[in-house]
Amino acid sequence: MRRAVYPGSFDPVTNGHLDVIERAARLYDEVLVAIAHNETKKGLFSFEERMHLLKKAVQHHPNVHVTQFEGLLVHYVQKVDAQVIIRGLRAVSDFEYEFQMALMNRKLDDNVETMFLMPKEEYTYLSSRLVKEIARLGGEIGAFVPDCIARALREKYSR
Repeated sequence: MRRAVYPGSFDPVTNGHLDVIERAARLYDEVLVAIAHNETKKGLFSFEERMHLLKKAVQHHPNVHVTQFEGLLVHYVQKVDAQVIIRGLRAVSDFEYEFQMALMNRKLDDNVETMFLMPKEEYTYLSSRLVKEIARLGGEIGAFVPDCIARALREKYSR
């Protein structure tokens, strides 16, 4: 079985993330969308909320499963017997950091490959940070995230 891991904080998941997930789901038998569990990093959504929202967003992909990990990503990849780490590249500015991470992961385990996938052009500018900022300021975010995420953001910022 060809298994890939797509890691991230997904706070919140965007249409750009979902585009990368859909592309990966066509290439691999199983895609594990792995939410990084980091106690020192405070997100807008709790870890449990992110798990719930991401599961709703990918429920129509039978070979995509939402999971979690702590610690080194490469250790998690080994634990779940995956062969590939999926990373999204939106722009050249992403490349340097992602390239460095891919090389470090390869140094830690040369059996783990990193595959870079580019989202559709319409999502290249999209980030969770920008979506949260637009939502916080009362802007329309329906074009950037699934409906369930837009509702959750509106609810979060209406408090």
